[in-house]
Formats: sequence, C-alpha cells, structure tokens
Amino acid sequence: MLARWLPQESAMTRPFEGIRVIDVTHVLAGPFAAYQLAVLGADVIKVEHPDDPDQSRGAGTDKELNRRNMGTAFLTQGSNKRSITLDLKQGKDRELLKKLVATADVFVENYRPGAFEALGLGYEALAAINPRLIYASFSAFGQSGPRGQQTAYDHVIQATSGIMAMTGTPEAHPVKFGSPAVDYATGMTGAFALSAALFQRERTGKGQRIDMAMLDVALILASSHLTGYLRNGVHPKPNGNRNPHATNSAYATKDGLVMLGASNLRQQRRLWTLLDRPDMIKKTNEERDADREREAALLTEIMMTRSADEWEGFLQARHVPAARVRTMGEALADPQLASRGIIHRHEGGPGIEGGFGVPLAAFTFAHGGPQIDSAPPALGQHNDEILNELARGRR
Repeated sequence: MLARWLPQESAMTRPFEGIRVIDVTHVLAGPFAAYQLAVLGADVIKVEHPDDPDQSRGAGTDKELNRRNMGTAFLTQGSNKRSITLDLKQGKDRELLKKLVATADVFVENYRPGAFEALGLGYEALAAINPRLIYASFSAFGQSGPRGQQTAYDHVIQATSGIMAMTGTPEAHPVKFGSPAVDYATGMTGAFALSAALFQRERTGKGQRIDMAMLDVALILASSHLTGYLRNGVHPKPNGNRNPHATNSAYATKDGLVMLGASNLRQQRRLWTLLDRPDMIKKTNEERDADREREAALLTEIMMTRSADEWEGFLQARHVPAARVRTMGEALADPQLASRGIIHRHEGGPGIEGGFGVPLAAFTFAHGGPQIDSAPPALGQHNDEILNELARGRR
C-alpha cells in the first residue's frame, strides 16, 4: 500500500482524505469541482503548463496580483491544492503525468474534446495504467454530439441554453446573469458526480468515465421552465423583478428596493392581514393571477411609506419573507454569514502581501467537514516536493 499525502496534522476525518486528484483544468468549472474535493480533504495536484498557466491566474480585481499569476479568480478556488508544472506536449512530461495517474483516484480535465486522446492521455490509456481511476472530462457541450468540438464560456452557454432569453425585463432582454452561475453550477455538479463515482467504486472496485457538459447543467438549472415548455410550448418570459404573483415581487421604498416573498397562499394572507387589507386576500392562485395588476398598484403605494430596512425588519419578524436588495459589500457584512463560516480568511500567501478571503463551502458538517489548510499555490510551487514523492514511491 502506497503512503498517501495528507494535510499536516490531519486526523483522517474528512470524507476525501487519502484521495488523490490530478487536476488538469483551467478557468472555472473544472478547477471549482476539484476545489470542492480539496476542502473535503483530497490531495489535489494542479497541473499547469510552465509558460501558459491557468488563465484565471491573470484575472481578477487586483491588477498587481494578476501580474504575479495570483489573480483573485485563481485564489477563489486554489486553496488546499498543490501545483506542478508540466508541458504535456513533451514526452517526458507526459510520462511524469502517467506516473502521477498511477497513484491517483481521480483525474479531471477540461480541454477540447479529443485533445487528451490525441496526446495518449484519454480515458482508455489512463485506465490501462490505473483501472480504478475515475476520469472526468468537463466541456461546453460534452464529448459527443453535433456540437462536441465547439468551445464556449459561461456567458456563451447562457446564450445557447435559453437562460439569457428568459433573463431581464420585457423592455431590456436578453441579459446574462451577473455571476458565472453556469460555471459554478457545473463545478458543483461535477463534484457531486465525482463523489458518486467514488462511492460507486467502493462497491464495484471499478473506475468510471464522467462526461460533464456545461449546456446540460444550464438546462438543469432551468428545470421547471424546461418541463413547462415541453408540456405546452410556453417560452419562459423575462419578467425582471416582477414575479407572477404581486406579493412575490420587488417594490421601491423610501430609500431602496425590497423583494417581497409572500409566495404561497398562506403567506399572502399573512401579508395582506399585516397591511390592514384583508379585502385583498385570495383563496386561490388563479384569483391572485386575475387580480395581479390591482395588487401590484396597491403594494407600490404602500411600500413607499417606509424604508427598505424598516420593511424587512417588520415583515421578517412576522414570518413574511422579505429582503432589502443589497450590494455584495452589504451582503458580506451581514453577521449571518460570519455565523455560518462560509468565508475563510488567509493571512497571506505566496506572492501575496496581506490577508484575503475566499469562499469555503455552502454547507457544514457536525464533524470532519470542509476546511482550508493551505493558501493557493504559486505556479509550480510543489514541483520538487511532488517529484521527490514519485521518486520515493510515495503517494
């Protein structure tokens, strides 16, 4: 049994401690998937070209860090990973990668479909080296099909999938999401697929081939709209902040917007009761649909009588969902986030002066949950360490 690399002082409590991931991905979806396993204890070895590293290293809000190949886009999903540089067009470096694969549990790549097969690094070739290997490929459209060879980024997939067409307002659309949500959702879905494959391998002893497509994920993100269209051909409409029910929409207040969330019949009854308008209570959703414009006009008038914070406090205290529309800075200042531990603060990192924060995970465990042990690595920071491990036959 090969010795396995573990975080310093690890007690072997996190789900993926002892699991090795070879991460040959770049930009966002693939690296984010590997990051999910890294914070749950996996030894993630990030493989990059020495002269053409992950382009996320040069992207982000801090131009100086971009110049140092430590951009905030990379920092977001680089913690707990080790970095090695290999030029996979060179035979000797491909052989080194194969040696790493022999010690690995998971291999993740997100290059153009067919590129790794052409290098002799496709699933069949690597599974011959390590039959228990779980090999995941991330791409825009999948490894097959009429679009299989096409490439895309998040915003291109938003356009392709119909998501942009349903986003915006009737006057201003199509509009893309403010965040690269399809990329992040692809990373999260990929981490779920990898977790499922690892669990399956415990039962079967066999490796797995995973084919992740961003377009597929985008359509899953629009599942209820997809089902509705397939049932009766109704295209999702760009309604902006106006939801089908007036009590479930956004309104201006004295100093900002509030999003009301009185979605179901029980909540709308509670809202109208609190607003001293019991005459507006409806017994069915069809009644709400029929009277939407009158309800919206009345709510527009009422909501202007208080500030956004006043409305949020008043309604939330009485079990009516509502929220003032916040900026990112305001959202991060909410003490609720501090209580959840979703942000990890690094005191510094290679090539980085001063502290910085990164997202950790969107869930907690009672024990052995996600945690960050090390800062995002500099390009090739662990070359000697990893190569020495291979030379000693260690994992």
